[in-house]
Amino acid sequence: MNAFIQQLPALIGVVIGALGSYLAVVRGDRVRFRHEQAARWEERRLAVYTEYARTLKASVTLNYRVASHFGNDPHPHPLAPEEATPLMAEAAVARDPSGEALILLGSPLVVERARVWVVAVMEMERFLREETHDPVAWQGLLARQRAGREGYNAAVRDDLALPPGHSAHWPVTRA
Repeated sequence: MNAFIQQLPALIGVVIGALGSYLAVVRGDRVRFRHEQAARWEERRLAVYTEYARTLKASVTLNYRVASHFGNDPHPHPLAPEEATPLMAEAAVARDPSGEALILLGSPLVVERARVWVVAVMEMERFLREETHDPVAWQGLLARQRAGREGYNAAVRDDLALPPGHSAHWPVTRA
């Protein structure tokens, strides 16, 4: 019995060390799990943000081409409204699922900035449906659309803690 009592402090030390080691491993696993989960959600948000921008940009490009047909835009590949209508409808339909995913996973600021951008694009579409020939008004719509895109991109970068990006204002020189 005397030998057991002499070994008791060492035994208690082993038990305390094992318990401490177990708690440290469990806590480390929890921290790693939370970090990995946050990274997965961040990747998903980036994918949703990118997909939404891609679908909206498809509509914008079609708008540029139709506007070129009416003489409002210098796009080098004009597209007649008759040819553009099914493409524009397809682009608008593609925006809906990506917009829903954005609403589900996006931060409130990103969703609000996406709304501003899409409203500008929808106004461009309305302008073209009315077959308006007004290059000055078209330039105003372009400026609003570009500002909407910049606001969206800035909100996405802020939400994902990305560094500042390019403004995408590329002056085009005529040859």
